[in-house]
Amino acid sequence: MPSAALLRALNGPFEPPVRPLPRDVAGLLETLACPPRLAAHLRLVHDVAGQIADWAGRRHPGLPLDRDAVPFGAATHDIGKILHPAELSGPGSDHEAAGRGLLLRHGFDASLARFAATHAAWAGPGVTLEDLLVSLADKVWKGKRVPDLEDLVVARLAQAAGRAAWEEFAALDDLLTRIGDTADRRLAAQSAHPVHDRAPH
Repeated sequence: MPSAALLRALNGPFEPPVRPLPRDVAGLLETLACPPRLAAHLRLVHDVAGQIADWAGRRHPGLPLDRDAVPFGAATHDIGKILHPAELSGPGSDHEAAGRGLLLRHGFDASLARFAATHAAWAGPGVTLEDLLVSLADKVWKGKRVPDLEDLVVARLAQAAGRAAWEEFAALDDLLTRIGDTADRRLAAQSAHPVHDRAPH
């Protein structure tokens, strides 16, 4: 049975309000006894990814973008940290491949499980726009701006829309600035949950 702390992280109110995780993801996090702060982090990044995907869909209605995959990828991007708990509060990349393998073992399609492995490798070969948007959400949720990553997103959007890069940059910058304006509140919401759940399950 999931602990009260994990259930609060998965279902409790956040400020600013956030959308719920996909049901299958929330169920998996309960099954795996996900640390509460990690669950809160996944929920917060999932919400920001949803905002970015919604914005991209509105701005570019004809864009070939899987608007469901982006929030899913954000909701699971760090799930491998359940297997590598030292990376919950310290550096490390072992959770990336581990997260992909974990999702595959639990029946998730490889096209969705990949985000656990690609969220930190946004400059690698074969990276899709969906991968880039998950990576972007994982940075901007806390107000961090990464110009090289944003340039890649702008280039993809400008190419797909046939617009000038400066026009896409201005629109994306406006969105990311608005998201960044509430980053301190998201960081406080995440910090309200314990890193490790010591309660019995």
